[in-house]
Amino acid sequence: MSLGPGLLVAAPRSGSGKTTIVLGLQRALARRGLNVRGVKCGPDYIDPAFHAAATGAPSFNLDSFAMNRPLLGAIASQAAGKADLVIAEGSMGLFDGIRQETGRTGASADIAALFGWPVILVLDVSGHAQSAAAVALGCSRFDQRIHVAGVVLNKVASDRHRRLVEDGMARIGLPVLGALMRNPDLALPERHLGLVQAGETEQLDARLERLADAVEGAVDLDRLMALARPTQLESRDDALPLPPPGQRIALASDRAFSFIYPHVLAGWHKARAEIVAFSPLADEPPPPDCDVCWLPGGYPELHAGHIANAARFLGGLRSFAKSRPVHGECGGYMVLGQSLEDGDGHVHAMAGLLPVETSYAKRRMHLGYRVADLIHDGVVGPAGTRLVGHEFHYASVTQSEMSGDAAFARIEDAEGNDLGTAGHRRGLVTGSFFHVIARSG
Repeated sequence: MSLGPGLLVAAPRSGSGKTTIVLGLQRALARRGLNVRGVKCGPDYIDPAFHAAATGAPSFNLDSFAMNRPLLGAIASQAAGKADLVIAEGSMGLFDGIRQETGRTGASADIAALFGWPVILVLDVSGHAQSAAAVALGCSRFDQRIHVAGVVLNKVASDRHRRLVEDGMARIGLPVLGALMRNPDLALPERHLGLVQAGETEQLDARLERLADAVEGAVDLDRLMALARPTQLESRDDALPLPPPGQRIALASDRAFSFIYPHVLAGWHKARAEIVAFSPLADEPPPPDCDVCWLPGGYPELHAGHIANAARFLGGLRSFAKSRPVHGECGGYMVLGQSLEDGDGHVHAMAGLLPVETSYAKRRMHLGYRVADLIHDGVVGPAGTRLVGHEFHYASVTQSEMSGDAAFARIEDAEGNDLGTAGHRRGLVTGSFFHVIARSG
């Protein structure tokens, strides 16, 4: 199978404008009639939906820590198989990750090195001029596995400012592929976990068209495409990230429940599982003809009152849980608990299926990879199964019962530090704050 060429768009740090430039590039090239595919490095479940909106094709995550080589190869093969161009988006800074062996740090650079994708560096040049070249030079020399092929300047203040920055780039011989002037109108709306979800962003298609117009007017697209290189694969195995939890899966899906990795859903489809979506916010119960219910993460803290008043949903969920498994991740876990305190301090009764109370009013950021060993047999695997996931939320546990066999898993962080137990299990109901990315090994 012939695999399409790819590029990785990255930056020295977060907040440089990667996402807006990536989306502009993806839409600008897609509207030329090219088959453009998006990829997101790391455990981000929001940006792939924007890639899909920009390109009209699914986007997946690639994570060098959470995924083994066969799974990375399978996902990259699916993305690049029929693509004219893969535009991958980095996360955080190009080399930011965890302390692990080379190639397994979770950093975007690992993905560029593994698949042979040249790096296009997005540089926020606000606040400096020729010195931006020193930053770019450092990025180009820091890791000999990767090739920084060019830069796109962002947040340029004036033509004079651009010329000064380009002077610095000329000294180090790094091509400037384009420059975007400072323009706050191009920014996408954000909230506490990142961008407002693609499905909630008003006039998203019009916003993407404006981004494409801006990028097309500022970047030499033909020159950028010429820098792409064929996707290199070590393995093309049909690896599954997570076996389906059932044959017919009731999946909560709306503005409050949407954080599930695209590669997980694709794996379930590939295993011939049927996914039946329902909306708790529309007061829909899990369909009774399903054999398992999955509540993904999302923003239940923003809709807690609405969920508490969704009597058909809560009643149907409780009834479902009497005879069939129910699993909740992060926001879904919070809804399975006894109560949820919203940002204004109002406490709302939830499903009451797990012995935990949570609060968004008492905020504390929880962030990082989680390596979990399941304590009991369940829908995500038998006891002893090792899972790799990620946790990112601001909710706090205010009350929790952890006696007997109530815990869901024993967890460590990415460096092997013991974090104790995580989540809860009661009867056929399980849940935890971490989102599963893949099985380990």
